[in-house]
This record gives sequence, C-alpha cells and structure tokens, in this order.
Amino acid sequence: MAELIIKDVNKIYYKNKQPIQAVNSLNLQTKDGEFVALLGPSGCGKSTTLRMIAGLEDISSGDILIGQRRINDLHPKDRNIGLAFENYAMYPPLTVYDNIGFNLRAKGMPAKQIKEEIMKIAKLLDIADLLNMKPGALSGGQKQRVNIARALIRKPEVLLLDEPLSHLDGKVRQKMRTEIKHLHTEINCTTIIVTHDQSEAMALADRIAIINEGVLQQYGTPLEVFNHPVNEFVAGFIGEPPMNIFNVIVSNKEGVPYFNTTNSFLRFKVPEKYLSYVKEGEVYRFGIRPSDITIARGMEPYTVSTKVTVFENLGEECRIHIRIGEDDILSVVSSEIIRFNHNDEIKLHFNDERIHVFDENTGERIEKAFAMV
Repeated sequence: MAELIIKDVNKIYYKNKQPIQAVNSLNLQTKDGEFVALLGPSGCGKSTTLRMIAGLEDISSGDILIGQRRINDLHPKDRNIGLAFENYAMYPPLTVYDNIGFNLRAKGMPAKQIKEEIMKIAKLLDIADLLNMKPGALSGGQKQRVNIARALIRKPEVLLLDEPLSHLDGKVRQKMRTEIKHLHTEINCTTIIVTHDQSEAMALADRIAIINEGVLQQYGTPLEVFNHPVNEFVAGFIGEPPMNIFNVIVSNKEGVPYFNTTNSFLRFKVPEKYLSYVKEGEVYRFGIRPSDITIARGMEPYTVSTKVTVFENLGEECRIHIRIGEDDILSVVSSEIIRFNHNDEIKLHFNDERIHVFDENTGERIEKAFAMV
C-alpha cells in the first residue's frame, strides 16, 4: 500500500504549434488503500492523468509521488504500479496462465514460484478454470478479470484501472463492478479508476475527483459530491436522473424575498440558509434533485399545483414530468402511487432543505461564490 500525491500537475499538448491544456494545476492526494475515481466527460483529462501516473505520458510540470517517492522520471516498470486498460491487451497465442505470468518470467522468477503466484491470483479472481484457455475463447468479463490479474500479480503499490468496464454489456458490467469492489476489499491496494460513468464512480469509490476541461471541480466522498455539489457542473453531472436546474429571479414582497421563475409559475420563499447571499432583482440557477420533489396533498409552503406532461412507470419508481416555462422538471417517486395521465392535475412539494442555488455567471454554489468575493 502507498498514498498517491499529485502536486500542481500540468499536461500541455501542442497541435499546430498551439498549446492545449489537457490537465490544469491538478492537486490530489489519496490515503493508503483508498479507492479513488477520476470522473468526468470524455476529453476532460482523466485518462491523461492516469497515464502520467503510469509513466506513459510525460508531465509538463508538477510532481507525482507514490509513498513519498517522486516518480516523475522513473520508467513505468520501476514505478511499482499495476495498470489494466479498457482494451484487454493480452497476447493471443498465449494461454491465460502464460499471459498472467508473462511479467514474472521476464523478471527471471523461478517457474515454481510463478505457478504459486498465478494460482493465488487466479483463485482470488475466480479464473482458475480459465488458465489453459486462449484469450479468443474468453467472454468480455473473463478477459477483464484476466487483465486485472495481470496487473495485480506484480503486487503494485498503486493499481490503475482505465475504463475497465466500458466494453461490457449491462449485466456483466454490474457483476464486474461488484467483483472489483470485493477485490479491492480483499487486496486493500490503493486503487485509481478512470470512468465517465457517475453510477460506477458512486458505487465503487471511497472518494471521487470530478474533472472538467482539465480542472478538478470537486474531490470528496460520493455523499459529499451528491449532497453538496460545489458548482452547477458537478450538480448536473452527479446523479441519475440528473438534478433539475433552471433560472429564478429574486423578488421582494412585504420585506420577504422570493424565488420566482420568469413566468411566476413557481414562487417560493427564499430558504433561510440563502437569505444572506441572494439579492433582489438578481437571477440565480435553482437546483433540486428529482427525488426531492414529492407528491403533496395540500398546498403547504414550497408546493406547486400543476399538470402532468409525461408519466413513466419504471416498476421500482415512477417519473413525473411537468413543465415550468421552457424547462422540463422531473420528479421521481415510489411506484406505490396511482397512475397519472397527460394533463392530470397534481400537487408537487419541493423539499426546501434540499434546494441548491448557483451563481448564474460562474456556476459556483452561491455560498462559495460569496466567500470568494
């Protein structure tokens, strides 16, 4: 085990002599044995970061340390990392046994010891019955287990997983996700996974580093980034289905500030925790997760009376769509409710303790934006 430290790391590519900043002043620190996900959309810099840790990409500036050892200039084989790519990259002519043991043979390890190590890792990953097979005869899930076994048999200080589940179909993907989580518990190795799938990151990681356009947006536990997103990007990226986010303007009636949509369809008192941050006449981005909008019977505060535009019964949950001006607002509720049809009257309650407010211009959560002024 070892902690991984990334200090002010930058990666700049040049295209037609023009600089392109793929990673911008990235700072990140893991704990020993921690499982960390690098999460973000395609092209955000997460795979580039992983490749810099592995030594497959040069660092433009900054430092990377594993267990307090600076590895910037070390050859990949000397960094004591294990790397499993999204593409399985096995040797087709070799058996699974020989693929797993390839690096150990290259190091000159005795055949008896190689066999002991292979059998140990094969048992851990439940692939002992595959050892005499060739890669072409394996399923996608089996190939990925072998791929991870090749990385783990090196006994790395840090295990790097680059989109390991992206080529798998739904059921196999779910099974492999569970197996990876169980494997991490067994080996207790510092693990970094790169993914663009927020559900995958939420399920696997102890902490999530959310990256956009090469810049770290937020680094925290799954619950921290879900419940307290620092900006609109994180709020919209984390959560399935995504957070409802739309414009509101602050008005004042008899000394009481209200959030209003442009057509005044939605009109709520500004929650107490935001009173010191909002200003009359200013536009803000109002966010609330679909699970925090519930069906109401009466017209208590933070409730709207409206009509259903679309109703979806998905078995375990129901999704209710309504329109607020140009915005489609989604509520996710238990399936134990009566069925709704298009244009049915409905009352929906917005949980005022779960309302998020972001700066219209910067996208920052207004408490953070206010602190930066």
